[in-house]
Amino acid sequence: MILKNYGWKSEHNQIKEILSKEGFELGRVILQHKRLYRVITEHGEVLASISGKFRFGAVYSFDYPCVGDWVALTLQKEESKAVIHRVIPRRTTFWRQAVGSTIEKQIVCANMDTVFLVQSLHEDLNMRRLERYLILAWESGAQPIIILSKADLCYDIDSKRRQVEQIAIGVPIHCISVYMNQGIDELTTYLQSGQTIGLLGSSGVGKSTLANQLVGQEVQKTQAIREKDGRGRHTTTYRELIPLPHGGCLIDTPGMREIQIGNIHTGMDETFTDIQILADSCHFRNCSHQSEPDCAILQALRDGTLKLERYISFLKLQKELDYHARKTDKKKELEEKKLWKQRSHEQRQHLKNKKRLK
Repeated sequence: MILKNYGWKSEHNQIKEILSKEGFELGRVILQHKRLYRVITEHGEVLASISGKFRFGAVYSFDYPCVGDWVALTLQKEESKAVIHRVIPRRTTFWRQAVGSTIEKQIVCANMDTVFLVQSLHEDLNMRRLERYLILAWESGAQPIIILSKADLCYDIDSKRRQVEQIAIGVPIHCISVYMNQGIDELTTYLQSGQTIGLLGSSGVGKSTLANQLVGQEVQKTQAIREKDGRGRHTTTYRELIPLPHGGCLIDTPGMREIQIGNIHTGMDETFTDIQILADSCHFRNCSHQSEPDCAILQALRDGTLKLERYISFLKLQKELDYHARKTDKKKELEEKKLWKQRSHEQRQHLKNKKRLK
């Protein structure tokens, strides 16, 4: 069956059976256009649009299908077209806060088992940016794996790896070089049949080059790094789900220039486990970590077991989360009122038109 190469799991057999009784087929979104979707089904690839009922019920952008989603659809086999009627509930979702919005989530990819967070070892390794990626990766529900690329261009790999280990507690780290074919074999354990890997990172860190290596052929264009600053160039411009030779599949994504974290529930705790443990060890339960006696965080800062830069980053991110939480409640209420007012107007207009036809 074709879908076995696109992240098919045993649980999908039951979903397929239920949908079949309702007159639907099961498919997976592999490419997203502006208003259309490329979907793989057991009958092959189709171009799909969403139904009118689906469109009417969707409130926010994350209600719509995205790459990696499993969807219920009806097929027009002769034309290789389909209509999507609903999205199967997502197991995992990697999202970021939409730029310029306090409540809108921009979904990057869905239903990943593992997230490869790719960072370049060549002059562009940023710990604070990696912390943001880790927060969103843990929040997604998938297992984060850190890939430190371009090892052939780095002369202090061990030092940089130790820096990453200090902020990515318990997260597997792999140093690789596609050019030297170094460390690639270590990744095959994540690429087995039924597994879906999300490939994420900033522009130019080597995601497209890694994708081509894992697939075994050039599926994404690549560009050489800029000589003046050692950074790569923005290459991938769309999200795509690609089958892999080992039976798993890969979701390649464009580089993210801005990573807003929005409302987070578990990602902060997982990313800053060290600080959470210290905070729990303070003498006072409501310790503000400013000047209280027997404060574990202040002691860790003094003896160097907690780096000042990491603690400042934690405070900054916590402040950002608090800001989003305050703004979200108010703006969401206003936007929902506006939406339902508009829908009530459309419903009244529909009834008026219906009476005129009679």
